[in-house]
Amino acid sequence: MTDRTDFAAVEAELADRGFTRMAFELDKIESLLDLLGSPQRAYPSIHLTGTNGKTSTARMIDSLLRAFGLHTGRYTSPHLESVRERISLDGEPVDEGRFVAMYREVEPLARLVDERSAEPLTYFDMTTALAFATFADAPVDVAVVEVGLGGAEDATNVIQAGVCVLTPVGLDHTEWLGDTIQDIALAKAGIIHRGATVISAAQEEEAAGPILERCAEVGATIAREGAEFGVLRRAVAVGGQVLTLQGLGGVYEEVFIPLHGAHQAQNAAVALAAVEAFLGAGAKRQLDVEAVREGFATASSPGRLERVRSAPTILLDGAHNPHGMAATVAALQEEFAFSKLVAVVGVLADKDAASLLELLEPVVDQVVVTRNSSPRALPARELATLAAEVFGPERVEVAEDMPDAIEAAVAMAEEDVPGELSGVGVLVTGSVVTVADARRLLKR
Repeated sequence: MTDRTDFAAVEAELADRGFTRMAFELDKIESLLDLLGSPQRAYPSIHLTGTNGKTSTARMIDSLLRAFGLHTGRYTSPHLESVRERISLDGEPVDEGRFVAMYREVEPLARLVDERSAEPLTYFDMTTALAFATFADAPVDVAVVEVGLGGAEDATNVIQAGVCVLTPVGLDHTEWLGDTIQDIALAKAGIIHRGATVISAAQEEEAAGPILERCAEVGATIAREGAEFGVLRRAVAVGGQVLTLQGLGGVYEEVFIPLHGAHQAQNAAVALAAVEAFLGAGAKRQLDVEAVREGFATASSPGRLERVRSAPTILLDGAHNPHGMAATVAALQEEFAFSKLVAVVGVLADKDAASLLELLEPVVDQVVVTRNSSPRALPARELATLAAEVFGPERVEVAEDMPDAIEAAVAMAEEDVPGELSGVGVLVTGSVVTVADARRLLKR
């Protein structure tokens, strides 16, 4: 039995590699995986990239595959509470003992690679190698792998997956991927390798061009939302929504997903098409509808309009760029009838905080700005200045840390509300780190 101290020591060793250090080249991860015996070749993979919706879509794909009886490995990032969340087996994060044992196998070989290189392997390189090795050791029938950032030069792009998924591409991480949607799409399309089947969400014209060009270049087959698959109908339901989906193999009716928003319906359509492609469904064969319903009904996506408290309702949502925040706001307007809503907002310094606040303003009565625990966080006072310009100073409060921010927001939400608190709410948003900080406090 592994001691909790062993896992804490491994977490510390990983963190020493620089949790936020970005390095985009594949030589070191390829060398490490070669030394490990190329574990990423031991199973087929479904590879996902895009600007928003990757993790939710990956989790739906995972849930669907398990409904069809397959053993799955899932690699996503970032995590909310524990690094173990990044590496899941059959839908559950790997336990501490398994994580530590795999790390102890990989780490000596990682040290060899570090010694031969000018720069050591990154935190993300290491977790990627750990995921691939864990999946091979399990073993899994299929791996569902989300890119960390971009695509072409991301550490996950060693798998050369047979099925590639592109969620909507928008502007984000411009300091690394380029200033235009075209540049970003070009980087993300780098996960498409020769002969792959590509499942693409509806894309802006500037993104569609590079994706189609990459498919033509490597002889990949593409299925596009709105042409080969999509959402035919959706209706709000208690705890989520009911969908009619056009898949590659036919129409799937009465599909319930316990997730909110049109963007999650879109993610569901993309996930279904990806699983159809992987399982060989198409024009001549449809997947079993009951298994599809079961897979979607058991899907979850923590930190995506996740309700963690009632009276007042507290929702957590990791929207951190304008595209994501627009989807969150649309879902709030459509599916939640708050008489009063207070937002707690913490943003990373490299994000478009002003645009996030502008999108939130029409649906939020007051805002509490704070600083999350990331070293890259925008200071609360700077965020307050931006918020005052959007909301007006009288609607903005500053709290330097998350406990105070949540306490202030709840007090503001409950203020001057007669009777039941069922119509008031608090939304914690602006960053996955902000959501993780709040979740740790609220889920205790």
